[in-house]
Amino acid sequence: MSNNQFIYQMVTDKILEKLRQGVAVWRQSWVNMFPVNWVTQKPYRGVNLFLVEPGEYATLKQIKDAGGRVKPSELKNSSVVVFWKMLKYKNDDPDSGDEGDGQKLVPYLKYYRVYNVGTQCTGIKPKGLQLQKRNQHTPIKAAEQLIKNYKDAPPVYYASGRAYYSPKIDRISMPPIEDFDTPEDYYATKFHELAHSTGHKSRLDRDLQEIAAFGDECYSKEELVAELTAAMMCGIAGIDGSTLDQSAAYLDSWIKQLEDDPRLIVNAAAQAQRAADYMQGITY
Repeated sequence: MSNNQFIYQMVTDKILEKLRQGVAVWRQSWVNMFPVNWVTQKPYRGVNLFLVEPGEYATLKQIKDAGGRVKPSELKNSSVVVFWKMLKYKNDDPDSGDEGDGQKLVPYLKYYRVYNVGTQCTGIKPKGLQLQKRNQHTPIKAAEQLIKNYKDAPPVYYASGRAYYSPKIDRISMPPIEDFDTPEDYYATKFHELAHSTGHKSRLDRDLQEIAAFGDECYSKEELVAELTAAMMCGIAGIDGSTLDQSAAYLDSWIKQLEDDPRLIVNAAAQAQRAADYMQGITY
């Protein structure tokens, strides 16, 4: 058994042991963010929370006025935000039934096309005024080297908010390391999203149809593979001790399935080993 295989098995066994013992509730280890207007830094409200991802957004005019530009490849990928308020109009119709000052309220609705300043623009940067905290972390060299070894990894875009992999466009979105409680949490999350990307049809070709488009929790087998892969990569980087509890908590919903079908963990662990090897450039 190679050293990597030993680590893979050790990590899998430890996670199963922690699952059987019972684990704490999984918690998000980075700053929770909302989408905001880049100019005013005011959070969007209402339906806009469902229309755009966390980040800072500006219109094309606002971006140009600030000396920035939208990346040519992103011009067609604008998001829509909606603005509305109730306007007062004088009511001249005596038979309308309106009382009081003779005014009526009419809803005014308008939409704007906006771009994410952090991921879709050049020449300007997010202001980050809504951040609750910014941690100063030192990168972990062993983890950084493992990431560099993943030669055909998809591009990673950094923006405060959610972490997710999009198989449709083969791209990862990650909060920056400063948003995380610890550097170990950052690398565990990044390894998880990188693990998803190994399943792309151009790589190991796993079925990624069940991955939610914007990182919503989706308890498919792919999630099990990705989290096991992340735990294995953390083990190789020497940071498994601080992340195993989180991995076990994340996978807690799987305990019944794992107990009912012992082959599930074996199969998922085998796919996780392939993913971890692929990320390191190890071929068979």
